[in-house]
Amino acid sequence: MYKLYTRPGSGGFVVEAALALANAQFDQIDVPKKDPPDQAFLDISPLNQVPVLTLPNGQSITESAAICILLAERHPEAGLAPAAGSPDRAGFLRWMAFMSSVLYPAILRLYYAHRYTTDADGKKAVKQAAIAEMDRGFAIVDAALEGRGWLVGDAMSLADIYLVMLVAWHPDMDKARADWPNIERLWSALRAHPLMKRLNTTHEMWPA
Repeated sequence: MYKLYTRPGSGGFVVEAALALANAQFDQIDVPKKDPPDQAFLDISPLNQVPVLTLPNGQSITESAAICILLAERHPEAGLAPAAGSPDRAGFLRWMAFMSSVLYPAILRLYYAHRYTTDADGKKAVKQAAIAEMDRGFAIVDAALEGRGWLVGDAMSLADIYLVMLVAWHPDMDKARADWPNIERLWSALRAHPLMKRLNTTHEMWPA
């Protein structure tokens, strides 16, 4: 059985969605923010970050995008991602990498600005740059969604859930919904999805 280490409002949102869509059994361990953190958790998550997924063989994997890709491979019957070798697989990998390397780090710089400067007065500049990077990245994704129902392929994939999780962390939700109508169209569809609505009661990613 899987073990998912997570906490409300974290990147565990998309991993919980993946496990639920795959009908995979898992134990959920909520990890409170502690200083100092528990050494047992640091042993499986050296950066003290959630989510972490421990596989049935005892191996643990960090990084939400990597966990999603792995679960899609381990549960192909669930259709969590385009199949390996399909024409849409390249797009899925591209957008998962783009979102995890461009958007997610910018979000972390916004909400944990103190980690990214040694200047006591530098946090404001870090936050401003982070928001600018977020806006640039979301605009690229919004353009890619023009005329498309989903980010890749003809059905919902974990890339879509990953995207709406990230945009829900934008500090100005009204601006995000107005500036990126294609993302908002996708986000609106997922806000009505029964699983997303259920997960949102715990994670409070967007207003119910």
